[in-house]
Amino acid sequence: MSAPAIQVENVTVHYGEVLALDGASLTLERGRVCGLVGMNGSGKSTLFKTIMGMVRPDTGTVRIDGVSPARVRKTGAVGYVPQSEDVDWAFPLSVRDVVMMGRYGKMGLTRRPKPADRAAVDHALERVELTDFAERQIGQLSGGQKKRTFVARGIAQGATTLLLDEPFAGVDKRSEATITRLLRELAAEGATILVSTHDLHALPSLADEAILLMRRVLMHGPPQDVLQPENLARAFGLDVLERGEAA
Repeated sequence: MSAPAIQVENVTVHYGEVLALDGASLTLERGRVCGLVGMNGSGKSTLFKTIMGMVRPDTGTVRIDGVSPARVRKTGAVGYVPQSEDVDWAFPLSVRDVVMMGRYGKMGLTRRPKPADRAAVDHALERVELTDFAERQIGQLSGGQKKRTFVARGIAQGATTLLLDEPFAGVDKRSEATITRLLRELAAEGATILVSTHDLHALPSLADEAILLMRRVLMHGPPQDVLQPENLARAFGLDVLERGEAA
């Protein structure tokens, strides 16, 4: 049997004295979209960065397709769409430049694009409906267009595992619909998608499964089960749910 697409086992992460993840474990199979739900400070971004190999856990292990994150990153098999505040939008790069970064691992030391690299970038831009914005400086885009640019980077690099950290925050409805459609299409093509979101109402139409996180995995199952009020109360608190703030 092949290894799971993502396997996190008993991962604990501290930032100094702050406990970010506490024995978190999860397993994701290929061809699925999984929504990651939790309040701010629940460890969602830390979980992403640990899976990517950007943060080293104090304890526990992470495997992507059965191997370490560092090894997978070298192959380009995992892509990451960061939160907006993690990106320097003033840097003088065009949309095409950002998407082309997804091809760097295939170019060798010279990083000179070949026809296949340009074709992959053109195809990715077309899929996210940004062909007409290819030469625009990345910071000049709308919030949704910026997110679509990073999704395009993952498509161009041929990522089979894609992690998206709050891709719907601050985006317009068109971009939200485009990103949702893309994620469903990529999963149907065999990719594994892990996406954090605060939009609980849209989760059932987006995801095949959902994870409820509060430093550790509280529940992992079908969205309709995870979103039951008694389950959300464990992560968000009853007082928050009564005011409707969790959605």
